[in-house]
Amino acid sequence: MELIIREYELQLKHTFTISRESINTQPSLIVQLKSGGFSGYGEATSNPYYNITVPMMKQDLENLKSLIESSVDETPEIFWAKMYPYLKHNMFALCALDMAYNDLYARQQGKKLHELWDYNTERNPLTNYTIGIDTIDKMVAKMKELPWPIYKIKLGTPNDIEIVKALRAHTDAIFRIDANCGWGIEETLNNAVQLKELGVEFLEQPLKADDWQGHEIIYKHSVLPIIADESCIYEQDVAKCYNHFHGINIKLVKCGGLTPARRMIQQAKKLGLKTMVGCMTESSVGISAIAHLLPQLDYVDMDGALLLSEDIAKGVQIQNGKIDYSELNGTGVVLK
Repeated sequence: MELIIREYELQLKHTFTISRESINTQPSLIVQLKSGGFSGYGEATSNPYYNITVPMMKQDLENLKSLIESSVDETPEIFWAKMYPYLKHNMFALCALDMAYNDLYARQQGKKLHELWDYNTERNPLTNYTIGIDTIDKMVAKMKELPWPIYKIKLGTPNDIEIVKALRAHTDAIFRIDANCGWGIEETLNNAVQLKELGVEFLEQPLKADDWQGHEIIYKHSVLPIIADESCIYEQDVAKCYNHFHGINIKLVKCGGLTPARRMIQQAKKLGLKTMVGCMTESSVGISAIAHLLPQLDYVDMDGALLLSEDIAKGVQIQNGKIDYSELNGTGVVLK
């Protein structure tokens, strides 16, 4: 097996702002694994909140080049377990590697990834489209630019309710709110009452990630469901979210890839938690991998490639929230 690593600077259509940062470009690392005439692709983007850069990911993977390239005929689960001890300090790099290996493995089996997992795709959920924090006029303009059935709205400003009221005046779409740790307890409870009347489906990560006592309070008293994001990073976090959140948003780059994400989804279901997978402004490489998890999810946020001015790959197609799979096997990805 051959390991190939590529670095990209993904250009965004618009400045993307959340409660703690604004970006115009997104550094990304693409892993390609080649074996027996097949190639599998994986992706992980950099993230300052988690102190992960593309050069860090590249170096950690290159350090394992001989171990990676000597791996043959292993299941993705065995491969992940083999790599984890060397990459547990850098789950983003492990994600890109695991994603590429899952893709390669499925292609070698002559199946799409969801077929390999025996998932039924007939009732896949629709993906939301994200509106980052901006002036109200610009947020409305972004929404009008792409009419969509479900919007995720980034909040964490002094005038959050005013923003949602202004957006609601222009659409009947479902709203999801992501405060990215930007609110307090009372603010969350009060906002939830007004936001429910404005057609909001749920609130994502309103409090700081480590405020478990606060999340227990809003879990018990909020009129809207609360979904964990920054509070649910690794597999061991799923059990901690029980009785603190109504659901979890799994990010592949944070948990270490598709292999642990599938285990997290099953664990969440056993605990009665709603399941969601989100993206980190990836290209179609990462987005196409997420698509194969759809049959196991209640909600999905996989609009990352739609936020780019130019995609670096072809894979799944998204129209009005609906995902259409590529005819190719694996994740269906081809680099442009």
